[in-house]
Amino acid sequence: MNDTSKRRDFLKLGMAGLATAGVMSAATAVDVQKAAAQAASDSLLRTVLDRGKLIVGTGSTNAPWHFENDAGELVGMDITMGRILAKGLFDDPTKVEFVMQDPAQRIPNVTTNKVDITIQFMTMTAQRSQLINFSRPYYVEGVALLTLPTAENKTFDKLLAGGSATRISILQNVDAEQNVHLVLPESQVMQIDTQANVLQALESKRADAAAVDLSTVRWLASRNPDKYFDAGKSWFSMLYGAALRQGDPDWLAFVNTAFATAMFGHETALYDAAFKDYFGLEPPARHPGFPVI
Repeated sequence: MNDTSKRRDFLKLGMAGLATAGVMSAATAVDVQKAAAQAASDSLLRTVLDRGKLIVGTGSTNAPWHFENDAGELVGMDITMGRILAKGLFDDPTKVEFVMQDPAQRIPNVTTNKVDITIQFMTMTAQRSQLINFSRPYYVEGVALLTLPTAENKTFDKLLAGGSATRISILQNVDAEQNVHLVLPESQVMQIDTQANVLQALESKRADAAAVDLSTVRWLASRNPDKYFDAGKSWFSMLYGAALRQGDPDWLAFVNTAFATAMFGHETALYDAAFKDYFGLEPPARHPGFPVI
């Protein structure tokens, strides 16, 4: 057989593979319980599949991560990540139970088996990873500047040019002033007791900008463009990841695979819709070829 014939046969096989891809996907969904037997007998992966639902620890009071919408439904980016896992497990994003927990219980509820996983805007740190495993990151948080759309100095460049006359409100903490001065070294830093009062200082024009989470800036500016404006500056990157108990490589591998596929692979519909809805942005295009994940 010459090279041309070999190539023709190869291409025929390739087209046949594409034609049967949908059938193979359906078969995978049907056989998911059989696949569970391949996991270690003590792996949470087998437990969750046998149970028929996923149990996720999360919150309900922090938009855009986890909150109740006008219909009383629990929604948010964290909630979507839980549904992505449920779809990967059962081909059904509704087969998940969300357990409301205080942020202080994010690690204890995982280590004591009260939840299968915590998805609750949890910053990844080396110290926390001594207690639990983190999934791959599903968002890069940061500090950003929220301003008023009617203000003359609503952009970062104008705030920077304002020098010592620029006033920034921020939630009181030990590193607050240092963090603001990383990008606005001459600004006045107003440390305030609650996040609501940080925003109120901006709205009352006692502050020229509020330094808050990047996700908060994008949420507020996209939902209330007549009230808030994204000044166009973010810094101090922090990784958000899901928390899993240690010692279960099969469960960790599944979660990482489901997240990676939903963020960078061929099943991005849930992640993309949530990213646009909660942050007001289109996800960056994924291009086949060299991996960027």
